Amino acid sequence: MTNSKPQKDWKYKLHEVIYGTHTPAGKMFDIVLLVVIVYSVVIVMLESIPRFDLKYHNFLDISEWIVTILFTIEYVLRIICIKRPKQYIFSFFGIIDFLSTIPKYLSFFVGGSQYMSAFRALRLLRVFRILKLVRFIGESNNLVRAMKASRTKIFVFVFFVLIVSVLLGTIMYLVEGPEHGFNSIPHSVYWTIVTLTTVGYGDISPQTGLGQFIATIIMIVGYGIIAVPTGIVSAEYVTETRKLKKNKKRKNEKNCAECGSVIVQVDALYCRVCGFRLKDE
Repeated sequence: MTNSKPQKDWKYKLHEVIYGTHTPAGKMFDIVLLVVIVYSVVIVMLESIPRFDLKYHNFLDISEWIVTILFTIEYVLRIICIKRPKQYIFSFFGIIDFLSTIPKYLSFFVGGSQYMSAFRALRLLRVFRILKLVRFIGESNNLVRAMKASRTKIFVFVFFVLIVSVLLGTIMYLVEGPEHGFNSIPHSVYWTIVTLTTVGYGDISPQTGLGQFIATIIMIVGYGIIAVPTGIVSAEYVTETRKLKKNKKRKNEKNCAECGSVIVQVDALYCRVCGFRLKDE
């Protein structure tokens, strides 16, 4: 019993530091962690610059290894001090923490995999928890629900756009032909999608009058196509927000035990509909 109690105290204190934000030690741990994450992302970005990497390669490599080892220790400690390790390992942050740890180790087997360490930037999402901005996560969840609710409409819309792109690409292939850069129907479909999305790389361009007229129509239609998915998601977002407000309102509402009507005034003695006595005077 004497051995198990210190062990529990040790794990509890470690849990308070790593997972807790209400203690000074927990806040300091999270702030230091964010600084290290930003530092590691900057290292990866600088390492991708050839002249900078050539000059400071050893420093960048050693720094990356130090950060990787620190993240590995942190990941192991997070598993040790939590009661249900699987709950953390398979959570969003657990997966991100794991993916941010392995790139440097994978570099022994796969060249260039160390640049995947840039995904550590996702760990910066913990700033919401540190700065007590968790309430804004609810807004993001509302947006996710809106996107899920509109996925069928968006799928139908994208499928329709693909069909239109194939038809217009085929027409442009027949109008312009290989002599003007439209070498095949797939190549023409690629140009149609680039033009339709108003990206316009400019690697292919119509030369004939009819082709330029069709391109103009495609560009104008493109503006409408961009607006449709935004409108679908926005409408669903408004709907989800109204549902959320209605549910919150229902939770705060009190109903008459006799007829079920909503009690408008909290201090009312009688129901305004059926006259049922609500509370004693």
